[in-house]
Amino acid sequence: MRLNESITISAPPQLVWDYVTDPSRALDYMSGVTRWEVASDSPHDRGLGARYRMLIRVGATEVGGLVEVVEFREPGDMAWSSVTGIDQRGRWRLRELSDGRTRVEFRFAYGVAGGGISGLIAERISAGPLAGHLRRTLQQLKRQVEHEQLRADGASRSNATIS
Repeated sequence: MRLNESITISAPPQLVWDYVTDPSRALDYMSGVTRWEVASDSPHDRGLGARYRMLIRVGATEVGGLVEVVEFREPGDMAWSSVTGIDQRGRWRLRELSDGRTRVEFRFAYGVAGGGISGLIAERISAGPLAGHLRRTLQQLKRQVEHEQLRADGASRSNATIS
């Protein structure tokens, strides 16, 4: 099953990128995600090859596993794929708009092991709740990043007035 949501955020791509690639912020804006913790052997907690243990709530169940970042092109594209657990792939795509805002796309694809009729049913049942999580994730990301942008703009104006 493939899900895709997008939103426009009134902030530059670098600020959005800093949020979506910082594992310590994931639980602050990712709806339904109950675990996103660094599991990498390397000292790097982000970037190509970084690994995270993640769980997302779907109904009364938490599903997930170990994921690894398989694409990392700053400040526009980050993708992960499952190593263990539920088969999944996620992708953040950030594109700068001409007015300094950022178009953010969040893609999530998953499959239920075993396939067959029961797998198809499980995928269809989980699609609604997961699509809702994607939409809320983008709305929460927008709210937090735009708030951060307003704080930065206010600080700039304050510093300009003092000088």
